[in-house]
Amino acid sequence: MLKINEEAYKYVKKCEKEIQEELDRVDEIAEANSLKVLMAFNKNNLSENHFNSTTGYGYNDEGRDVIEKIYADIFKAEDALVRSQFISGSHALTVCLFALLRPGDTLLSITGKPYDTLDEVIGIVENNSSLKSFNVDYKQIDLVNDDFDYDAIEKCLKENKIKVIEIQRSKGYSTRKSICIDKVEKVIKFIKNIDKDVIIMIDNCYCEFVSKKEPIEVGADIVVGSLIKNLGGGIAPNGAYIVGRKDLVYLASERLNLPGEAKEVGPSLGMNKQLLQGLYMAPSVVASSLKTAILTSYVMENIGYNVEPKYNEERADIVQNIIFDDEEKFIKYVQSIQESSPVGSYVVPEPWDMPGYSDKVIMAAGTFTQGSSIELSCDGPIRSPYIAYQQGSLTYEYGKIAIMNVADKLLNKNQCSN
Repeated sequence: MLKINEEAYKYVKKCEKEIQEELDRVDEIAEANSLKVLMAFNKNNLSENHFNSTTGYGYNDEGRDVIEKIYADIFKAEDALVRSQFISGSHALTVCLFALLRPGDTLLSITGKPYDTLDEVIGIVENNSSLKSFNVDYKQIDLVNDDFDYDAIEKCLKENKIKVIEIQRSKGYSTRKSICIDKVEKVIKFIKNIDKDVIIMIDNCYCEFVSKKEPIEVGADIVVGSLIKNLGGGIAPNGAYIVGRKDLVYLASERLNLPGEAKEVGPSLGMNKQLLQGLYMAPSVVASSLKTAILTSYVMENIGYNVEPKYNEERADIVQNIIFDDEEKFIKYVQSIQESSPVGSYVVPEPWDMPGYSDKVIMAAGTFTQGSSIELSCDGPIRSPYIAYQQGSLTYEYGKIAIMNVADKLLNKNQCSN
């Protein structure tokens, strides 16, 4: 049972006071993004009528269509596809890749190998349904010192006809830093000066509302993300979004549904209100996640662990890494996060063979929505250097309690008194 001793409570509160300036910066970003969301709701005359549901084919679903107009406005995109028919962010990325690429085309990743769940989609791991099986080529350029390898990108673009460039902003299960919006803007300008026709696709998972700008605003052609991460606000029960150029979003909608019907079909099944309310809450929930991550970073570094990012570094996503270099300590940390969860706090997570991953994975996810990583969660593959990838927290207060629980287990009384 969760129990916080007074020493751990005082220690974390002391740490919180020391980083107040960083926490205030997060509130400023949340305020700007809240205004952005509210203006999009107002512009599109959202009404209670848009909460109505459709079934079957989903023809003339006014609420669904308004949601997509709102998303397009928030992202400053030409069009949007926001559907519960997407099972996950990885599913939406897959739909987008198959929509944009044809046999003989080449996909280039310029942020190294994408997230593990795309290995079989691309064909890095053999699969008869992969892009590779449809004769789509794949090339990869790794980051250099946590930034884009501009020389390698230029050389590749001049020697090959690249159809789609994929940029994964969040680090995934890698040891690199996540990509801030300024770096995204710089590399897009660089690429477009070499080949203005190449399609730049951004995997924006974990990154929405972390800064005041989104990738379409800095030149991206199409952007993909999950609704059980940032933009769902902990309320959306599933789904994902694709935003960007109208012609590209249309192709994605035909791939999700079927050619000729595209965005015209897809029932909302009573989810419109949840998607809208989740989006409305998202700036505040993302801010809570960021503040939880910042406090975690500061506390864990003071205890003696390596962390990334540091508490005062610019953030591109809601993910906080704690590097343990020790399997047992890593597992115990994840288990302590589970203990601090509202759902399944009695469960003791153990490493298991999770579908789509090459290593065993341990996951703390005492969440109201299965797999929701905007709720406080912590996971990682069982491989050196044993990194805990922590993200989320619907409120900062609940996140702070979880950190107190961790501190209670990691600090002895003498340390807590310092």
